[in-house]
Amino acid sequence: MPTPRRPFLVAAAQLSPVLLDRDATTSRAIAAVHEAAAREARLIVFPEAFIPGYPLWVWSIPAGDTQALRALYAELLREAVTVPDTVTDRLCRAAREAQIAVVIGINERNSEASRTSLFNSMLFIDAGGRLMGKRRKLVPTTGERLVHAMGDGSTLDVYDVGLGRVGGLICWENYMPLARHALHSLGLEILAAPSWDRGEPWLSTVRHVAKEGRVYVIACGNATRLDDVPDRLPFKALLKPDDDGWLNPGDSTIVDPDGKVIAGPLHGRQELIYGEVDPEKLAGTRFQLDVTGHYDRPDVFRLEVNRAPIPHVEPRDP
Repeated sequence: MPTPRRPFLVAAAQLSPVLLDRDATTSRAIAAVHEAAAREARLIVFPEAFIPGYPLWVWSIPAGDTQALRALYAELLREAVTVPDTVTDRLCRAAREAQIAVVIGINERNSEASRTSLFNSMLFIDAGGRLMGKRRKLVPTTGERLVHAMGDGSTLDVYDVGLGRVGGLICWENYMPLARHALHSLGLEILAAPSWDRGEPWLSTVRHVAKEGRVYVIACGNATRLDDVPDRLPFKALLKPDDDGWLNPGDSTIVDPDGKVIAGPLHGRQELIYGEVDPEKLAGTRFQLDVTGHYDRPDVFRLEVNRAPIPHVEPRDP
C-alpha cells in the first residue's frame, strides 16, 4: 500500500522587483527564498516577469510612441535573463542551499536565435538546485505584445520537484481552457499562477481553476507602489496609482482543491504568505470530479497538443 504523502508548507512571494535591475532583483528573490525556507516552506512562487520586472509601461505609453518604447525595450533586454546564465546559477544555488523548490517569473532572452526578442517565462527549480525546466507564456496579453513574443507548446509541461507534479500558467493563460486541460492531462497537482492581474474576477478565476482541476493553486501577484518605479523613468508621470499609492496591490492567494482560499488574498502589502498543501486531498476530491480521468469523455472531445519545439531555421544539406 502506498505511503501517504505528508502535508507541507508553500509560499507566495508578493514582492516588488528592483525594476530593470536584474542583479538586485535576483538578490531580493534569493533573500525571500531563504526567508521562506526558514519558515520551513518547501516551495516558493514569485510574481510574473519578476526578474527584472513586469513591463508595466505597456499600459501607459501609447503604441505609437516608438522612441520611448525602444529605449525601455533596450533596457529590459539588457537586464533580461538568458537560460542558463549567472542569474539561473544564483537561483539554483539558493534553492540548493535552502532546500526549497522555486518557481519564478522572468523576462527571458531568446538565446536560440536573434538574442533580441523576449519571452514572458517562468523557471522551475527543485530543492536540489536543478533547473527542471521553463515555461514561455503562449499569448502575451494586449499591451504585453509590444514587449513579449509568443511561446510554443514545447514548454507546456509539469515537473516533479519532489513534492508533487508542479506546473504553471502565467496570468491570463489561466483563462485558456485548453491550456489548463493540457496540464491536467500531464498529472498536474500544484499550479503556479504568477500574475499582473488582481481583484475580481481574477480571484474568482483562481478559485475556479483550483476546483476544476482539483489542484492547489499558488497565485502570486505583483505588488507594486508608485515609489517602486525609479524617478529616472519618464513614464512614471503617466502612471495612475490608487489613493494609497499602489499601482498593483497584489492580491496573492493560495487555494485548495475544493476552491477554498487557505491564504490571502494579500492586498496592499509586500511580504510572503504561506499555506499548507495536503497531497492526500488531491485524491479524495477527485472522487467527484477528475477532468482527465473518469469525468473526461475522449470519445466525444479530443485535445491535440503540439509540444514539439518550433525552430526558426531548419538547415538542410545540399
